[in-house]
Amino acid sequence: MARNYLRLWTLIYLVPILFLLYFFFYPLVNIIRLSVTLDAVTELISKPYYLNTLWFTFWQAALSTILTLIIGMPAAFLFARYDFWGRGLLRALVTVPFVLPTVVVAAAFRALFGASGSLNSILISLFDLGQAPLRLEQTLAAILLAHIYYNMAVVIRLVGGFWANLSPRINEAARVSGASPVKAFVEVTMPLLRPAVTSASILIFLFTFTSFGVILLLGGPSFSTVETEIYRQYVTFLSPDVAAILSLLQIVFTFLLMSLYAYWQRRYVVPLDFRPQKSNLKIATTKIERLLIWTMVLGISLFMLSPLLALIVGSFTDRQGQFTTAYYQALPTTRRGSITFVPPLTAIRNSIGYAILTMLFAGLLGSISAQLLTRPSRWRRWLDPVFMLPLGVSAVTLGFGYILSLDRLRTSAWLVLFAHTLVALPFVVRSLLPVLQGIRPSLREAASILGASPIRVWREIDLPIMGRALLVAAVFAFTVSMGEFGATSFIIRPNSGYLTLPIAIQRYLSQPGALNFGQALAMSTILMVVCAAGFIAIERFRFVDIGEF
Repeated sequence: MARNYLRLWTLIYLVPILFLLYFFFYPLVNIIRLSVTLDAVTELISKPYYLNTLWFTFWQAALSTILTLIIGMPAAFLFARYDFWGRGLLRALVTVPFVLPTVVVAAAFRALFGASGSLNSILISLFDLGQAPLRLEQTLAAILLAHIYYNMAVVIRLVGGFWANLSPRINEAARVSGASPVKAFVEVTMPLLRPAVTSASILIFLFTFTSFGVILLLGGPSFSTVETEIYRQYVTFLSPDVAAILSLLQIVFTFLLMSLYAYWQRRYVVPLDFRPQKSNLKIATTKIERLLIWTMVLGISLFMLSPLLALIVGSFTDRQGQFTTAYYQALPTTRRGSITFVPPLTAIRNSIGYAILTMLFAGLLGSISAQLLTRPSRWRRWLDPVFMLPLGVSAVTLGFGYILSLDRLRTSAWLVLFAHTLVALPFVVRSLLPVLQGIRPSLREAASILGASPIRVWREIDLPIMGRALLVAAVFAFTVSMGEFGATSFIIRPNSGYLTLPIAIQRYLSQPGALNFGQALAMSTILMVVCAAGFIAIERFRFVDIGEF
């Protein structure tokens, strides 16, 4: 009987491994095979265009990282050291953009900064101008603003969270010794924060280096990164060999960055005198402190809320500035010559269907994977990073690999589901693993001694304890699927009936006309509400703040 159970669990544990082998490693191997050709290498080296694309990818990511740190560090200090009214709400507000799909942020920025956007409309009305004074569409400024908007949460969560636990007594000791506030920060606080700042910088650089939707939708044809060039080389120029070698460069560099991130965390994190966050918070007492705090609170709130409010307002406003629900009323219908081939409402239903199935598939595979990683085994230290590898490969590269390897499934909705499941799987695993690792082995051993089978032990010991974490993981999978854009943009054919909501938004944004733009804003508002609700649910049901995301 024991041998039969062992065989059963072995077969169960093989399921997520086989899934990764076929839907992750197999496409990557095909990308490498196609890219290692003399013609592709010659094409890449001989044309300055590709070298310029690589250079732009690097320096825009570096500039985005620096600007995000400059703006994010004061905000991290605010949350780490001060207690003020609405602090928890503002902290959640800052994090919401990080979980929003890129198409929603692109639509929000166009609704705010576009030629007919809210900000230009206000300026034209106030100063009686003849044309829009702000021209941020398809500019580098729009790309950088969007990257800062996305990644502020990384600085506040990583650096601010570390800073909040750091005892202020170290800094106070430097002040007592005669150091000025600036000198105490530079020579005492900053060296202690360096591990958190470096980790945040690496993550932000990785996110902006692999940025796809922001560059494609806000940058336009004038700007191209490695990520968008992979898409254009295959879809527009029909050059799969060039797309493949660019994908290989993308894979190598992102793996190097992830390795650097892991090495830095292992090598340079040192034990410090940590204290509970609430004990380090203080209430502003002087007028200058209160003025600075509320100025920062107002600035952060405006920066984070303005695009989202402009998105909502734009979805209910026509070109004459009048209230309308016409954009929402048009969602169930397909107009003649429509670029989506299906009604937008159908795309919404498709996305919800994919998200529910992704929640089930990723939840099942992630639960099995997390159980496998908690078992004592010599393979565990190798398997743990394997399940994180999908985070190190961009969704665009993954979608391109599917086109090369799984073309027989291209007309099937299953391929979209498998792509969404793979993207969501690491989030599920990392949500469940810390909770499972915290279960005392003695509980399982006691149940086994009393005669419980392994399945009953899992059902009556593990499952009740991991219930809240499983709920968080399910919401993660649902939200990730609803917003997935990169891989789906490769997989779904133009006339497919399996169109998803982010793809429909991108197509409507790319077309002229007030109705197209209004419908894109309406769909973006719906997607924003779903993703924001998912994030609130994750924060609400997280098991005493345990989890790695």
